[in-house]
Amino acid sequence: MSTALKIPTTTSGSIGADHVRLFVAAFLLVLIAELIGNVSVPLAHAKVVLLPLLWALLIGAAWGLASRRMPVSLAIGEPLQRTASSILQPALLLFIAKLGLLVGGSLPKLAAAGFGLVFQEFGHFFGTALFGLPVALLLGIKRQAIGATFSVGREPSLAIIGERFGMQSPEGQGVLAEYLTGTVFGAVFIALLAGFLASLNIFNPLALAMGAGVGSGSMMAAASGAIAAQQASPELAKDVATFAAASNLITTTVGTYFTLFLSLPFTIWAYKVLEPLLGRTTKASIESAPADAAHALHETSSFGFGAQVLTWLLVGVFALLGNWITYNASPADPLVLGGMATIVGTVLVGYALYRLTSAKVPAVIWVSLVGMLLTFPQLPFAAQVAAMTGKINFLALATPILAFAGLSIAKDVPAFRRLGWRIVVVSFTANAGTFLGATLVAQFFMHKPIV
Repeated sequence: MSTALKIPTTTSGSIGADHVRLFVAAFLLVLIAELIGNVSVPLAHAKVVLLPLLWALLIGAAWGLASRRMPVSLAIGEPLQRTASSILQPALLLFIAKLGLLVGGSLPKLAAAGFGLVFQEFGHFFGTALFGLPVALLLGIKRQAIGATFSVGREPSLAIIGERFGMQSPEGQGVLAEYLTGTVFGAVFIALLAGFLASLNIFNPLALAMGAGVGSGSMMAAASGAIAAQQASPELAKDVATFAAASNLITTTVGTYFTLFLSLPFTIWAYKVLEPLLGRTTKASIESAPADAAHALHETSSFGFGAQVLTWLLVGVFALLGNWITYNASPADPLVLGGMATIVGTVLVGYALYRLTSAKVPAVIWVSLVGMLLTFPQLPFAAQVAAMTGKINFLALATPILAFAGLSIAKDVPAFRRLGWRIVVVSFTANAGTFLGATLVAQFFMHKPIV
């Protein structure tokens, strides 16, 4: 599982002409995606809803892939793709701030969920191996299966496997494969899966929301958005975002320790037990994926504090555009502007606390706590803050973030192509496992499905 975002503390760096081109590209992606809007694709008795955030992700990826054939003035080359990847770190804090503001006002509802919210985390942490490991063994993947299925394979997972086995080991190759597959396809896959399951009406939407908190900001945004888009009432859609945020915060804060001390030992043990029973010899048994963790890791942003503030302001403006087009909330409305200003202010205060504590506590935790405090029901101004920030739909904030994610994808495609289809299937199964595992546990504690 991924731990919290850690924002770089460098004070150097600025936004240059190339960066301006990147922000213009992201703005255009948001505009196009929001104008396309929600598109429902029927699948027998179910459906998949393609949200603006998915359009932004897919069109951004296509733009990056086509850049080699574009004029230089229009191309988003690899250096800009890496910059887009690094922008995700500060940009995601805006989304985290909005979710923190939702969580604060909904703490009584979260408390009412009780054991469901607590124990669904076991589904997150063990679901990857329970679903993914048998598939990997049946496909002939050997020790790479351990690295690919002990977690959803974000940056902390690379560090854990690298320290324990080394990145050149089969386990290192497996976690790298999971990382790259999640980077390229994770948000799209989890959004489609979550939307499909939501359309079946066999799970409580709040159980699905808790399943969406997989520990990755972009994947959580995509999954919770797909679930919320299919709810009949705005209040239930808001609750979906709230429960997803709470689940993701729990996964984020305890994720590294859980994967290190529980998930990884369990997966190693399960591999030893299941490999003699399910293991097969195929082409995948003798071929190994290339390991290049340094290439795979998201680049650390070189933006200074001023440039990060400008990033938050610009992403906020992009979100206001989407909020206007899709949710009819005019940026000229003082409440709308006040809501966005509050979200940006929450990020600034949280980031300041992060810096004041010498980065010992991740920025995402501080931002979440500040947001929850501002809307905590016992505070006298909580209702006013909630009213303003409620004018900003959380999906409008997710679209520009996924636009930058899309623009960053093309740089990882060459490495992704070398992995082979088997490890990709395993990665998808592991990602589905963490979502389904947590959803099933949460559903058990919430008793009744929505029918």
